[in-house]
Amino acid sequence: IQLVESGGGVVQTGGSLRLSCAELSGFSFDDYTIGWFRQAPGKGRQGIASITHKDGKTWYADSVKGRFTISSDNAKSTVYLQMNSLNSEDTGYYFCALDYTNPGQLLWLDYHYDHWGRGTQVTVSS
Repeated sequence: IQLVESGGGVVQTGGSLRLSCAELSGFSFDDYTIGWFRQAPGKGRQGIASITHKDGKTWYADSVKGRFTISSDNAKSTVYLQMNSLNSEDTGYYFCALDYTNPGQLLWLDYHYDHWGRGTQVTVSS
C-alpha cells in the first residue's frame, strides 16, 4: 500500500484548496477506510475527515464540518479533501491514511490506521 498526498500550498484566509490522496500500489480489498489527518505545529495528528470505500459513508470533525468535503474516485484510487473557507487554524501538515482491518467503519483516531502517506503542507496566511 502506497499513499501519496498532493495539493497543499499557501492560501489566503477564506481561500480554498483541494488535497488528493492517491493509492499507487493497486492493492485490492473489498472495503477499507481512508482518513485525513492534520498536524498543527507542536501538536499531534487530529482526524478531520474519513470515508469508507464501499458505500462512501463520511465523517467530519466539528472544526471542519460545513467547510471541508471528503470524496473518492474509486476508478482513480484517489480520495479528495476539498477545503473551503480556510482560516489560520487550518494550517498544518495534512496526511491521509488507510485501514482495511475494520471494513465499513468510519475511523478518526490515528492508531486505527497502519498505512500513511508522507503528507502535504497547508499554510493559511492572513
